[in-house]
Amino acid sequence: MNVSNNKSGSGKNAFGALAYLVIDDFENFRLSMRHMLRSCGAENIELVANARLAVQYCTYNHVDVVLCDYNLGEGKSGQHILEELRYKKLLKRSSLFLMVTSDASREMVMGAREYQPDAYLTKPINHAMLETRLGSLITQRSALLPINREIDRENYPEAISLCIHAIPRQPRYKTWLMKTLAELYFLLGDLTHSIKVYDEVLRQRELSWARLGHSKILLTNHNYDEAIKNLRRLIAAHPDYMEAYDLLAESLERQNKPRQAQDILERATDHSPNALLRQIHLAELAEANQDMDTAVRAWRRSVALGAHSIHDSPAYHLALGNTLCDLSEGDTGTEGAQLASEAFSVLGNMEKRFSDNDSLALRAQIVQCRIYAGQEEAHKAEAVLDKIRPALGNPRALESETDLDYAKTLFRLGYGDEAKTLLNDLATQFFDNPTVLKKIENLLDEPVGFRMKVKARRLNRDGIEAFESGNLQEAASIFTKALEMIPDHPALNLNQVQVLMKEYELDTANKNLLGLCQHYLSHLAGLPEQHGQYRRYVALQRKLKALTL
Repeated sequence: MNVSNNKSGSGKNAFGALAYLVIDDFENFRLSMRHMLRSCGAENIELVANARLAVQYCTYNHVDVVLCDYNLGEGKSGQHILEELRYKKLLKRSSLFLMVTSDASREMVMGAREYQPDAYLTKPINHAMLETRLGSLITQRSALLPINREIDRENYPEAISLCIHAIPRQPRYKTWLMKTLAELYFLLGDLTHSIKVYDEVLRQRELSWARLGHSKILLTNHNYDEAIKNLRRLIAAHPDYMEAYDLLAESLERQNKPRQAQDILERATDHSPNALLRQIHLAELAEANQDMDTAVRAWRRSVALGAHSIHDSPAYHLALGNTLCDLSEGDTGTEGAQLASEAFSVLGNMEKRFSDNDSLALRAQIVQCRIYAGQEEAHKAEAVLDKIRPALGNPRALESETDLDYAKTLFRLGYGDEAKTLLNDLATQFFDNPTVLKKIENLLDEPVGFRMKVKARRLNRDGIEAFESGNLQEAASIFTKALEMIPDHPALNLNQVQVLMKEYELDTANKNLLGLCQHYLSHLAGLPEQHGQYRRYVALQRKLKALTL
């Protein structure tokens, strides 16, 4: 099959062969657009006023050209429509989506561009503008239709063949053809041919998409340093090229540099604040980095952006409620009370918004219980706990996220034994799920609030620094303070044992040091073999036994 050289692409018959959808909340504009399209030769034109009708129409009808206003009043915007149509695959690759707007603000353009509209039309629109802009896109659509048709069918080898044959015959569209060819090779896992295409393009001209694709292959081949170097250079030259930020953050995460990855995503969200999935990624990364202030800002933004997005989820509301709960814990002043109040509000709104989800009320109450406890309202916390205990008691099918959250709440309210029993049951059920097991391990290691956890981790870092610099007594004192907060923490206990053993090597007459070592090791008597610190625990036990002989 060859790509046809359709000479009628700019004629009125080309307009007439296509199906159009005009989306605008003002009837006069819809009628005006229909009149202009008809004067260009279009015949099959549907007019709708809002996102719901637009998505509904595309669900049951093929549409070749969508002309959508960005600002549709209350509710979903043109960006949300484009996002949903792409997500649900209701548009073919050959379909054209034109964003119509009277607001060409940077925030709007950056947000809409995340979902790759084919063009922007700025109001007011006249016949000449529409015919010229749309006519050019229709001509390209017609020329590339056979390739896009095979890609829609996921017949990638045939699409590759068509691209190769079209490159010398369609020089006008060479850039599109080369980009598509490289992407198709990548989809098939043929990285060698894919990178050859990108290299050929880059030898002729430094194009952002080619540099990004080249970096993507470097990342796939685990060449992280070179990928990061290329992506940093790309961002410096093109600071609005958002895909580069996402790939750079991914590269840094793979190098175990989560703090640097977070910094990159923060820069990206400053440039384009309306990309929901990137805000979620930032929020999760900030949480992992214990940067709860950034996490709460990103979760707030995620909840707001999700209100009209196809990607909306109660998980964002729960995450925001949990983060606000952590930040308010132990702060009974004005700021803490405000954060707690916001957390209650977020959880209440979640229950209303997702009222068809029966488990959400239970999840919300688990968090509410911790909020009360963190604000030193013990009676209210206990009252909520008494209310939810029957629904969470055994026997029942354990649900990892709900039960982890419940165990966290039990720890906070002083029911440590009950929490440990629950986590043991959870570990038994999810023995083959490393993600769940790691979360259980983390909760058992640090069954304390956020602020105490951060303080203990800071002390741990300080203790390690003191030990490495030879200040053994200072290191022992620091680890003692940390263990007062989290007495059963494996790494802290083992760090303390190492310090004491080092002290004993310098003063073998001081047998009390060996007794202290045994004391700290006894805290870890029940440490499971699967725990990350288990081998170190066994090694230090053996060393202590040898020292006491």
